[in-house]
Amino acid sequence: EAEDISNDDDDMHPAAAGMADGVHLLGFSDEILLHILSHVPSTDLILNVRRTCRKLAALCLDKSLIHTVLLQKDYQASEDKVRQLVKEIGREIQQLSMAGCYWLPGSTVEHVARCRSLVKVNLSGCHLTSLRLSKMLSALQHLRSLAIDVSPGFDASQLSSECKATLSRVRELKQTLFTPSYGVVPCCTSLEKLLLYFEILDRTREGAILSGQLMVGQSNVPHYQNLRVFYARLAPGYINQEVVRLYLAVLSDRTPQNLHAFLISVPGSFAESGATKNLLDSMARNVALDALQLPKSWLNGSSLLQHMKFNNPFYFSFSRCTLSGGHLIQQVINGGKDLRSLASLNLSGCVHCLSPDSLLRKAEDDIDSSILETLVASCCNLRHLNLSAAHHHSSEGLGRHLCQLLARLRHLRSLSLPVCSVADSAPRADRAPAQPAMHAVPRGFGKKVRVGVQSCPSPFSGQAGPQPSSVFWSLLKNLPFLEHLELIGSNFSSAMPRNEPAIRNSLPPCSRAQSVGDSEVAAIGQLAFLRHLTLAQLPSVLTGSGLVSIGLQCQQLRSLSLANLGMMGKVVYMPALSDMLKHCKRLRDLRLEQPYFSANAQFFQALSQCPSLQRLCLVSRSGTLQPDAVLAFMARCLHVVMCHLFTGESLATCKSLQQSLLRSFQAERPALNVVIFPLLHEGLTDVIRDVPLVHLDEITLFKSRVAEEPPNLWW
Repeated sequence: EAEDISNDDDDMHPAAAGMADGVHLLGFSDEILLHILSHVPSTDLILNVRRTCRKLAALCLDKSLIHTVLLQKDYQASEDKVRQLVKEIGREIQQLSMAGCYWLPGSTVEHVARCRSLVKVNLSGCHLTSLRLSKMLSALQHLRSLAIDVSPGFDASQLSSECKATLSRVRELKQTLFTPSYGVVPCCTSLEKLLLYFEILDRTREGAILSGQLMVGQSNVPHYQNLRVFYARLAPGYINQEVVRLYLAVLSDRTPQNLHAFLISVPGSFAESGATKNLLDSMARNVALDALQLPKSWLNGSSLLQHMKFNNPFYFSFSRCTLSGGHLIQQVINGGKDLRSLASLNLSGCVHCLSPDSLLRKAEDDIDSSILETLVASCCNLRHLNLSAAHHHSSEGLGRHLCQLLARLRHLRSLSLPVCSVADSAPRADRAPAQPAMHAVPRGFGKKVRVGVQSCPSPFSGQAGPQPSSVFWSLLKNLPFLEHLELIGSNFSSAMPRNEPAIRNSLPPCSRAQSVGDSEVAAIGQLAFLRHLTLAQLPSVLTGSGLVSIGLQCQQLRSLSLANLGMMGKVVYMPALSDMLKHCKRLRDLRLEQPYFSANAQFFQALSQCPSLQRLCLVSRSGTLQPDAVLAFMARCLHVVMCHLFTGESLATCKSLQQSLLRSFQAERPALNVVIFPLLHEGLTDVIRDVPLVHLDEITLFKSRVAEEPPNLWW
């Protein structure tokens, strides 16, 4: 079972693999063994490892290992394994997460009722009817934290009195709504934390228009008197806005005195109403917040921030607001007030946040570096910062470049920047862009060329590598512990938006992004602890040689998202990507979005060298694929459970391949989710609605994820 013990080594030291011969695993102390065993999936731990010897049998039942059981993303957790697990240690489990276990039927999920000591349970993404939920919660008298989905057909009148008694003691509730409903909120009379995710579609499958009026008279008024945290995230659609207003109406009548976090994430516009104005006025008078996010229309042009009171804030999101740098400094930072408590800041889409006045500035004008300098000095302990979806251009000046100022934030763990912001200086008409090395690499899969250690010069030496004088190179050198990096073009938009047809045209990249290419990508190789990387709309990537540096040196990389690299009409970085992939031994998620992409045998052969790969998403307008290559890839990569391919192939080709994959691999992989569909087909929206939310939200849909939510919002 040595393979089982080492199959999830997220936090294990690399040196562990290089121990001297003759040292037996069981020779370690119990403390070290428990740490090793904590990385083994619970199903393997109890059903396999425990049966190897007496010592491991005892250690596997240690309270530190079985009081908390995490089944999310344990894609090998079949119905039988979960039932057996609950049977053997169910009475000992106090915290259980089955989030995203969409493949388990309700009849298996309801076995959670046997875990009578449960204090926390996360069932988001699981299939549960009202009756099954009622039966399960009736048995969990110690429950204090609950996460569930509310799907069409939910009926609160089917909840038993014992179930409602359990809900009355729940203090933390996360509820994902797929239908207009209050769900179980009215039963939770002791709520302190409420997280609401609105995923309701405007129309049913039959085309009927849904309305929030379905909720009128459906239930009692929610109980918010003890509420400390209110969070709402809305998917696009009018119905989601209509339903969240019904939840907010209660808050506007009486704002909880202990409220300290108020967050509403809304795509697009969300008009203010009389009720929301009353709510905001009441909050300004009565509460001091430590986390805040509001719809952009509630903040734009208002003096609301000036009147809000904050107490050691740890999270701010002003995403897509027309907040000027002047307002940011005066109303949020209070002219340089100490904000050392702030851990996470989202300024994504705030195109004027680094300029003094938004009225007189064009989006492409240079930033005012003194504003950023004040921000960096005041928020010196920031761990997560998002400045994407804007043009943050630095003027020429010693030590005043955006990258040089951000390098002072030594605690950063995740960072999202627009591509143009890392350019050294404004491009001059008389200066041609620097040519990277390996210019002889052919475009596409032509003649075989070795693109790797031997043929690629050191990324940190020679004319082609990132020079120490490069501001981006220096930034990353000063942030060695960065785990999540996004470089996203200011004008980038994915071809596959949410709940809408595919986008056929895209805006051209920012002119300053033309000077960001392979050498800047190679600079990312300095980040030895990097786990998540997104690169989108880098038009000057010519060969992709920088990708090889990342593959060689970023050995902790777990997820990789590449979109629109190089010239849009040709995929020129494929040899380099192929060479990169063979080094990505821990890569689990890969998302590629590139027009005219050829998903052929050579590509899938290279991808097969990623032994840990679990999820693949390819989005390619006018792209092609080879069905036989896909089937061979899936046969070789035994851990892949999600395969989403959206290309220019015909509907008949896509359907045939999807059926072949499901027929060949569904039985062995219970969590297998396959979607193969023409990207520009009018039926794409209906296909997307059936994708499990865990995949849709984490990989299939492109978005910036840095500082998207407050840290540790849910356990």
